[in-house]
Amino acid sequence: MTAAEADAVEPRIVVTPDLLAKYDRPGPRYTSYPTAVEFHDGFGPDDYADRLADAAQRVDDPLSLYVHLPFCEQRCSFCACHVVVTGKQSVADAYLDRVVAEARATAARLGDRRVLQQYHWGGGTPTYYPPAALVELHRQLTSEFELAPGAEVALEVDPRVTTDEHLVALRELGFNRISMGVQDADEEVQQLIGRHQTWEQTANLHATARRLGYGSINIDLIYGLPGQDERTFSRSLDLVLELRPDRLAVYSFALVPWMRPHQKRIDTARLPDRDLKFGLLSLAISRLTDAGYRQIGMDHFALPDDELAIAHDDRTLSRNFMGYTTKRGTEIIGLGSSAISDVADAYAQNHRRLASYYESVDSGAIPVERGIALDADDRLRRFVITELMCNGRLRSTEVAERFGVDVATHFAAELEALQASGGLVEAGMVQVADGDIEATSLGRPFIRNVAMVFDTRLAATKGKQVFSRTV
Repeated sequence: MTAAEADAVEPRIVVTPDLLAKYDRPGPRYTSYPTAVEFHDGFGPDDYADRLADAAQRVDDPLSLYVHLPFCEQRCSFCACHVVVTGKQSVADAYLDRVVAEARATAARLGDRRVLQQYHWGGGTPTYYPPAALVELHRQLTSEFELAPGAEVALEVDPRVTTDEHLVALRELGFNRISMGVQDADEEVQQLIGRHQTWEQTANLHATARRLGYGSINIDLIYGLPGQDERTFSRSLDLVLELRPDRLAVYSFALVPWMRPHQKRIDTARLPDRDLKFGLLSLAISRLTDAGYRQIGMDHFALPDDELAIAHDDRTLSRNFMGYTTKRGTEIIGLGSSAISDVADAYAQNHRRLASYYESVDSGAIPVERGIALDADDRLRRFVITELMCNGRLRSTEVAERFGVDVATHFAAELEALQASGGLVEAGMVQVADGDIEATSLGRPFIRNVAMVFDTRLAATKGKQVFSRTV
C-alpha cells in the first residue's frame, strides 16, 4: 500500500478533552534544531565567516537564499513575525541598500558557490515596496547569485497592498510561487485582529496570479484567532476552496505576548478555548482532505500533483526557516535584519534591530548577532526531529546508515518514554517497532509533542515563557 492509499483509509481523528488537556502544552515548532531559543552571542561574525569559507568549498551542493523584507504599512495584532511598521518609504528604501551590500559581501565569501535552488522573499510584506524597487532589488541580487534551471522562486504577499502590477513584474522576473496571507475571511474576526481584508482583494489577486502562470499558489489561514467559531471558520474554508489554491498553510495562532507586546491588544476573552481551537483544526483537516488535499506535516495541505504532496508521498519532505520544502539538505543564506542562515552545521542570525544591522553592514562587518554551532548529537537529533516533523516517521536503518547509530540503543530512554504507561504509544499517537517510529493520523496534529521527546535541550527552558502551545 502506498503512503497516499494509507492516508486515504485512515480514520477521522477523535481527541478526548483529557488527551487534549495533557498534550496541548508549550513546545517548539522545530523550523530548526536546536531552536532559536538556544542561539547565543558567543557565536558571532567570525564564526559565521568560518562557516561560509567551509561552504565555499562545496561548489556543487545546493544553496538557498532567503531575503527578509520586514516592512508593513500597519501591524496586525496577531502577528508574531519580525516586522517594522512605517509609512515612510525613505526608511524602507534605505534598508534595500543594506541588503544588497550584505549580499555582495556574502557572495564574495562564497566564491564560486552562487547557484540557487531556492530563492525566497519573506516579511513583513515584500510588496510593501513598489514594483520598480523590487525589480531593482532582484537585479542586484541576481548579479551576485545565479538561479538554477527549475529553481523555486517564491515570495509572500499581502493582498491588501499587492497590485496586479506587482504580480506582472514579479512573474517577468521569474517568480513562480506565491503565498498569500488571508488568516480569516470573517469581518468580525478581522476587526478583532486589526486586519481588514475584503474577500474581493484575495480572490482578484488569486485570479491574476493564475492568469499570469504562477506555478504554485499558497493561502495562509490561522485557527485559534479571537472571535472564531466553527461556523465562521467553515465559511472561510468555503471561500478558499472555491479558489482551490495549490497549497494551504493552516497555522495555529501563536499567542506570545512576552515576545510580541503588541499581542496584548488581543482580547483574550474572545479567544477560542482549547476544545474549540482543536475543533477548528479538525474541521480544517476534514474539509480540506474531503476536497482532495493531502495533509502535509502538521499544518500544510497540498493538491496531489503539487511538489509538496509528491515529496510527502516519497518521504523526502524537509523543513527549514521558510517552512516545509522539497529542497532537502539545502544550506540557506539569510539576508536582512533578523534573517537566519543555516550553513555548515551552524545557525547564524542577523541583528534584529535595524540600527544595529545598518551599523554592521555600513562598517563592512558581517551583521550576525547570535547563533549556534551544532555538535554531533545536535546533528543526529536534528535528523530525527526533522524526519518526524516532515514525514511522520523514523526509520532506524536510515539513522544507522547516516550516523552509524543503533536507534534502539542510543535512544533507549526516548523509546521507553514513548512506550511508558500513559505515553504517546498508549494514547494512539505513534507506533514503535524495532526502533522504527510511525505517527498515526491522531499523532499528526500532536507531532510537535512526539518530536519533543527527542529534544534534550527542552529541560533548560522548563518554567520559562519561550514557546507557543503545541495545538
